[in-house]
Amino acid sequence: MKIPILYNVRSVLQRPASTAFTALGIGLVVAVFIGMLALANGFRAALARTGSERNVLVLRKGADSELASGISREMASLIAASPHVARGPDGTAMISPEVFVIIALGRLADTTQMANVVARGISARAWDVRNNVRVTAGRAPQSGRSEVCLGKKLVGRYPNTAIGDRMRFGGRAWDVACHFEAGGSAFESEVWGENEQFMPVFRGQVFQSVTFRLADPAAFEEAKRALLADRRLTIDVHRESAFYVQQSALLGRMLEILAILITSIMAVGAVFGAVNTMYAAVSGRTSEIAVLLTLGFHPRSVLASFLAESAIIAAIGGVIGCLIALPVNGVVANTTNWASFSEIAFAFRVTPGLLLAGLAFAVVMGVLGGFFPARRAAKLPVVQALR
Repeated sequence: MKIPILYNVRSVLQRPASTAFTALGIGLVVAVFIGMLALANGFRAALARTGSERNVLVLRKGADSELASGISREMASLIAASPHVARGPDGTAMISPEVFVIIALGRLADTTQMANVVARGISARAWDVRNNVRVTAGRAPQSGRSEVCLGKKLVGRYPNTAIGDRMRFGGRAWDVACHFEAGGSAFESEVWGENEQFMPVFRGQVFQSVTFRLADPAAFEEAKRALLADRRLTIDVHRESAFYVQQSALLGRMLEILAILITSIMAVGAVFGAVNTMYAAVSGRTSEIAVLLTLGFHPRSVLASFLAESAIIAAIGGVIGCLIALPVNGVVANTTNWASFSEIAFAFRVTPGLLLAGLAFAVVMGVLGGFFPARRAAKLPVVQALR
């Protein structure tokens, strides 16, 4: 015969102070757990959104990042002539040979503190190749002019980022012509300008990457084989979406490990809090336990009942932790992308899956903390308990 769960609910309500402190301790651990995983989740999501399934990214053979790559003009022209490259309404190839460099910008709060920011030189076709990018203010940079367009996550975080302002980097002044957004991707942390303007300033006559739209999105493997078979090209070919997901793997995994380590240490304290609370509950209810055993409830039922009570307290703490963590959803943070050694801004991403994981983590802490007190209650001799 099982003890009704209502008994445990009433018991929890009879000890509001100890229940509240235990639940709050568990809630704080859950909030940190969700917050750290939301940080890793947001970073991965920002890079995953950067690439498109319909686009191909071409790098120099052996290069593991755009920063380490180099593509000559001749190779870029050969790639543009491939039949696998989509054509626009005017018949021109939907391809963007790009310059990729790191520039140092002073922060708005303290211009003596410098941050590494990606400056990407693009072709006029880049706006069509990457259809998740759109200008939100101003106009696209004009060909032949020293103009740049800034990702929206740069605006307000660095000096001279308003439309019409003038920035200085690469030994030149650049007029801010527009701001753009890119679906929350890493592009929103970049400075974009014309590749022909960036190339002589930073990289001579070499592009770092070539991105093009596939004529047939399902023909990536065929396009890859054709390009790699061309002896005139010394390149590696990546599906753009897969490449940026791979770029996020190392830091994303490290953030997850850090979240687990930090919350594991905090969880030990929360579990001991649950242990103390449940031991106090067992000590104060020895007569009730004796009555339950006398009425015929099996010791296993007493054990399950106290475990359920501990789980209820932990679940309350889990809900508190989820409520504490929810406001960080969408908060913009920044970190260093180790693949390019540049700063990337991204939003914390609290998902329903993370909230469920937080609740499950809370219940596990509650069950671990309540096991030994529940075991003690189940083994309590009836005669001793009635004294």
